[in-house]
Amino acid sequence: MTDGVTARKRGRPPRTESADTRDRILAAAREEFSERGYEKTSVRGIAKAAGVDSALVHHYFGTKEQVFEAAVEVAFAPALVVRDTVLEGSVEDVGERMTRMIFGLWENPVTRAPLLAIVRSAVNNEAAASVFRRLVSAQLLRRIAGELDAPDAELRAELAAAQLVGIAMLRYVIKVEPLASADVEQIIARVAPVVQGHLTGA
Repeated sequence: MTDGVTARKRGRPPRTESADTRDRILAAAREEFSERGYEKTSVRGIAKAAGVDSALVHHYFGTKEQVFEAAVEVAFAPALVVRDTVLEGSVEDVGERMTRMIFGLWENPVTRAPLLAIVRSAVNNEAAASVFRRLVSAQLLRRIAGELDAPDAELRAELAAAQLVGIAMLRYVIKVEPLASADVEQIIARVAPVVQGHLTGA
């Protein structure tokens, strides 16, 4: 015979608990994907970390890929807020604003953990990479490309992003020295003109 708590975990939660449960699952998913990567993360593991039955994970999100996409979207939300500030102002210094946006997200411990989860998963798994590509392309690069007055605007935006993602990988994921411990302002000062060149150079 099961008690009320166990029965409640196995069933559908009351409406008042739905938002909290969903948020708890997403937080657990980000942590699991960050620590284990996409391949080694399971719906069962996410459920255990969140303290819920795995049926609830399927109820709210569906498949593991859908859980990953939801976790990425939540983690990507701060980048979308900052993205709009990048698009404000003159195109002549958009390179510095874009560089500061990317490094600002990586330097912040709150946004760094989900970013690590996304990058590590996308590098090792095509399903995760596809989700990441779709979000980055639709939400970030196309918007930046739309601000550029050039026939190859999308390529320019992608080259700028590649420059920043490559440096972020070496600094925050692989932790190559002396880049990993270099002052972030020094990095921005050196990298921003290169990013600007990708976006608006001849």
